[in-house]
Amino acid sequence: MACYSGAEVAFDFQSVRAEGLVRLYGATRALAGVDLVLEAGRVTALEGPNGSGKSTLLRLLGLRDRPTRGTLWFGERRARSSDPAARACIGLLGHESMLLPELSTWENLRWLARLHGLARPERRLAELGERLGLGRWAERPVGTCSRGQRQRAAIARALLHAPRLLLLDEPATGLDAASVRRLVEVVRAERARGAIVVLVSHDPELVDQVADRRLRLRRGRIEAEAAAAAPAAVPVTEAAEGHS
Repeated sequence: MACYSGAEVAFDFQSVRAEGLVRLYGATRALAGVDLVLEAGRVTALEGPNGSGKSTLLRLLGLRDRPTRGTLWFGERRARSSDPAARACIGLLGHESMLLPELSTWENLRWLARLHGLARPERRLAELGERLGLGRWAERPVGTCSRGQRQRAAIARALLHAPRLLLLDEPATGLDAASVRRLVEVVRAERARGAIVVLVSHDPELVDQVADRRLRLRRGRIEAEAAAAAPAAVPVTEAAEGHS
């Protein structure tokens, strides 16, 4: 599975390794020395109370922030936020859609497909539309869409370039039950594709359905680790096009 940066193939890797990650914000220690290894074809759930360091760790893994101390490796390559090839291998779903509100979902995705240098963008867009149920609303400006519709559009953005490292921060936010079922199938499909998936969610049912591994953070450290067996696939129920 290749990652793309513009029209050039970047590089590939089978694991992400964090060594002694520390992140300070002034006197506040958001991460206090995190060591972990993330492997291809596995879904790791980050759990813990608010302020435990989950979102900070996700930002560091996504090269959206720099550690105060410590090192991050993508395979055998040191990952830095200044490395466009490394950033091209990441798909990040955060709390904002990161889509232009004046453009439609399709217009945003076509523009991003050109930036990623996708060879057959229309085929990829059709695939994502089917997987995520992007209906007629995807032709309207993103800024006029409901919260759930914007969330589905943002998930499509994160998946667009088939990233090796997929980071999902509260992906079920704003989604109705049918859309959550689609999300479960999408995460399972990404795992089967060989992506390295990291999930932050306060939804224990979602975590139970997709996670292979759970890491619990507390006060910026990994407090506990547990395996979690994902159940068999649940069929997606088609729902009438709505607002979530």
